[in-house]
Amino acid sequence: MALLLMHANATVTICHSKTRDLPETVRRADIVVAAMGKAGFVQADWIRPGATVIDVGTNKVTSPTEAESLLRNFPDRLEKFRAKGHVLIGDVHPDAGHTAGALSPVPGGVGPMTITMLMSNTVKAARLRRAPAASQAGAR
Repeated sequence: MALLLMHANATVTICHSKTRDLPETVRRADIVVAAMGKAGFVQADWIRPGATVIDVGTNKVTSPTEAESLLRNFPDRLEKFRAKGHVLIGDVHPDAGHTAGALSPVPGGVGPMTITMLMSNTVKAARLRRAPAASQAGAR
C-alpha cells in the first residue's frame, strides 16, 4: 500500500506500535491505514477530523471487559457481544467513526477490494504472459 501511494506521489509515513509520539504522527495524516493486529489500538482522538481511515484489522474480542471498554458508545453492538460471547473489532477504536471523514467497515471493508485487486492483477499477468507468445506467432 505504501509503495502504491508513493508511486501516486503521496508522502507516506510508515509507523509501528513503538513509533515515538505515534498519536501525533497519526493526527497529521489525511489517510490512515491501520494494520496493527490489536483491537482498538488506534484511538479516536488520534484521527484528524475528516481523515480517511482504512482499518485492515479484524480482531476477535472475547473478553467482556475489553468489549465494554471498546463498545461503551455502541449499546447495540455490546448487546450482540453479550449474546454471542465475541465481537469483531478493527485495529482502530470504534469511536473513530465519529471523527473520520470515511471509515472502512470491520469486518468486510478491505476484503472485497483485496479480492478485486488480486483478480485484476491475475488477469493482467495472464495477458502479459500471452502477449509475447502471440507476437512471436505472428512473426513466423
